Amino acid sequence: MSPPSPLPAAAELTGIRKAYLRPDGSILVEALRGIDLRIESGEYVAIMGASGSGKSTLMNILGCLDRPTAGGYRLDGEEVADLDDHHLSRIRGRRIGFVFQAFNLIPELTVVENVEVPLFYQDIHRSIRRERALAMLDRVGLSDRTSHRPGELSGGQQQRVAIARALVTSPAVLMADEPTGNLDSSTGFAILGLIDELHASGLTIIMVTHDERIAARCERVVRLRDGLIERDEPGGGAGKRTSRRPGDETLARDASAWFAASQARPTPIADGD
Repeated sequence: MSPPSPLPAAAELTGIRKAYLRPDGSILVEALRGIDLRIESGEYVAIMGASGSGKSTLMNILGCLDRPTAGGYRLDGEEVADLDDHHLSRIRGRRIGFVFQAFNLIPELTVVENVEVPLFYQDIHRSIRRERALAMLDRVGLSDRTSHRPGELSGGQQQRVAIARALVTSPAVLMADEPTGNLDSSTGFAILGLIDELHASGLTIIMVTHDERIAARCERVVRLRDGLIERDEPGGGAGKRTSRRPGDETLARDASAWFAASQARPTPIADGD
């Protein structure tokens, strides 16, 4: 586990419980049974566990897609466990980027329009939306595919679009749920390389995976069993983060710094698709 940071934790759970109830109010299943977990800003964490261990429920709570039955959750320093749906949605849209196994792109929209979608819901001006979306597509190596539609792209390219969409709001945390599950091994490796690069730039990444090879890339592995943390241990990536460039610490937390870095046109990751 990483030493405490002077910055607020990216995510801090205290005594988190989640119960699913029957219509009569009795407990059908208690998916989480008292989770204490602190994830520091900039960490790269894998969450693992067998089916029914509670990892999907934990991911939903960390991603503000669901609320706990009991306990506290501070996201980037703000208590969010008891927020209503409206405020939870706003927090989720601004502070969390999601990458799923299914790419969840809108087939009728172009690549750049897909990346703009989160900014549209934040009432960002059209010209700024376009500028930021193009910067993110350049960041993931797809500046030559902006006018294509998802059906015209390979699986790896579609996942890159999904990653650009997740990053365009400059989130505090990137949450990845089996992001290579629909990709062949070589393409999946390229996507993991891109995620590694994002982590090296300072982004906090929480990844749900069942693959030990993927977990071995992470700094830390949290293993669940029966709704509890069974083990919390260093991963194979501990201590191997790429040296940061000056200013990298702000990339994941400051939109202007992130987009300025993107406009500098870093060398894209090899496509591998």
